Amino acid sequence: MRARLAALAAAALLAVGVAGCGPHAQIANLVFSLLPDGTFTTFLGNLKGVSNENQKTIEALARKGDWPGVAKFAEDNIAKERRIADWWVVAGIAYAQMEQFDKANARFAEAVRLEPGEMEYRNLLALSQRLGGEPERALRTLNEALRVNNEDPDTFFLLGETYMALNQPARAAQAYERAMSLLPDAVEIWYGLGLAYAKLGRTEDFRDVQQRLRAVDPRLADQLAAAAGKPAR
Repeated sequence: MRARLAALAAAALLAVGVAGCGPHAQIANLVFSLLPDGTFTTFLGNLKGVSNENQKTIEALARKGDWPGVAKFAEDNIAKERRIADWWVVAGIAYAQMEQFDKANARFAEAVRLEPGEMEYRNLLALSQRLGGEPERALRTLNEALRVNNEDPDTFFLLGETYMALNQPARAAQAYERAMSLLPDAVEIWYGLGLAYAKLGRTEDFRDVQQRLRAVDPRLADQLAAAAGKPAR
């Protein structure tokens, strides 16, 4: 899996149309519901050690919403070859989609053990930990990831999300700002930063982010205003 989490998040945001809900209310769509616009197909195409035939099987199961089937298929292949990290990732995504986060965390952690330099695996582990209600554990995972690579925008984005979950908007804003410096066109980073600014009472900074967001995604700008309790502009 080599597509950026931030890019996947942007695609997921476009697919989320729940009235009154911003992307934070639909955060699992970052990586665990990647079917819209062929995103899941892109993900599968980047798997290492997974044949085209197996990729097609996974995609067919996922398109039917058969996440137990995806998990079983991945586990069957793990039993044949435990050293292919991407099979652990596929299993982790399937378990996370079923909200079985303990199992998901264990699979992502094994992928990290097999390929410790792969930042996406670390990011997925942290995301799953946070979604499973363990933001402090996710924070530790992200800080460990930054010791491996402190130039990954997805890690900083997820760090911002985690600090927001921990009600630490000042640190969240710093993380989002760093993510934006590395990936300036990612709208989900702007969204998170806007929420952090709103919570900090940084009204002018919030308005600046809102205006930038409105120029590229008016719907998301309206969602940001609603989530922050601010008037749409």
